[in-house]
Parts: sequence; structure tokens; C-alpha cells
Amino acid sequence: MTKLSIRMMMVAAVSLALAIPSLSPVYAAGSDEPSPPPSSGTKSAPKGKQKKKDKNQSRIDDPAFLNGYRAAYATIYDRHDYAGAIEQLKMLGHEDVADVANLIGYSYRKLGNYKVSQIYYERALKADPNHVRTWQYYGLWQIEQGNRDQAQYHLTRIGAICGTDCAEYKSLASALEKPPGTGLVY
Repeated sequence: MTKLSIRMMMVAAVSLALAIPSLSPVYAAGSDEPSPPPSSGTKSAPKGKQKKKDKNQSRIDDPAFLNGYRAAYATIYDRHDYAGAIEQLKMLGHEDVADVANLIGYSYRKLGNYKVSQIYYERALKADPNHVRTWQYYGLWQIEQGNRDQAQYHLTRIGAICGTDCAEYKSLASALEKPPGTGLVY
């Protein structure tokens, strides 16, 4: 497919997603709004000295980015089209944003590609070491891989970030309570 065809399909998908309101959206953990990237502690470059943004990339606070992210989120959680969501998320051009990397990792995990999934979970945690949903999803990844001790470590990290009452902690704790090898899909 050509880049123009892909872009046209993305615009059509976003338009369709915005045109069809859901009756009562139900999402797994998290929000359909990306978290802002962590501040680097550096000042921005003076006007005129800023890096030029790739014309195909939108800013994270740009409505086009947010609409694309929401459409990809719905593709994952409403339609369970993980391959389609990966394409949508990659087209946003922000694989270094924790929310985007986490959803790409989640989608690869749901498709059974654990090696690539791990790369994206680690990319998300590099972007934001306190990204609770990534700790949760990566903890579920650990359980699926039989690494219960590592999953327990992830649970401890979640507890340190948001406490034991947050949904992400409860979800991973519940998964850890299940006996190994029960074949549950998370």
C-alpha cells in the first residue's frame, strides 16, 4: 500500500470512530487519553532554534494525535483488532510516548508475539518509569511467561506508585492469585 492510501484509510477510520458514538464504552485499565511525556528538566530551545518536527508527525497535544490515539484505543478494546491497532498507533509517530508504546506492547502480546511485546513494554517504561498501566500489562506478560516472581516485582512497583487500591494493582494481584498454568487469558 502506498503512504497516501494508508493515510486515507487512517483518516477514514478516525472519521468513522468519531461519527459512531458508543452506547456505553467499557475499557480495561486506564484511559483513552495519553499521559503527557515526563518532563526532561531541560528548557526548550529558543524560538527559531527548535528542532523541526517531521511533517508527518503530530504533537502529542494535537487534536489529530488525540483522535488517532482514541481510534486505536477503540480498535483494541472495542473491536479486539490488535494488528490494526498496531498500524494505527505506529502511524501516530510517537512510539516513544509511554501510553502509545504500552498499547503497542499490549497488542503484540495479545497476538502472541512476546518478544516484540517486551520491547515495547520496556520502551514505555523507559519513557515513563512510573507508568502504572505498563507495569500492570508487563506483569501480566510475566505471568503468561511463567515468571511469577517478576510479576510480583511488577505488583510491588504498582503498589509503590498508586497504592494497593488502584485498579491496576487489583488486576495484577488477582491474576497472581490464580494457580499457575490455568490457561487464563489476561
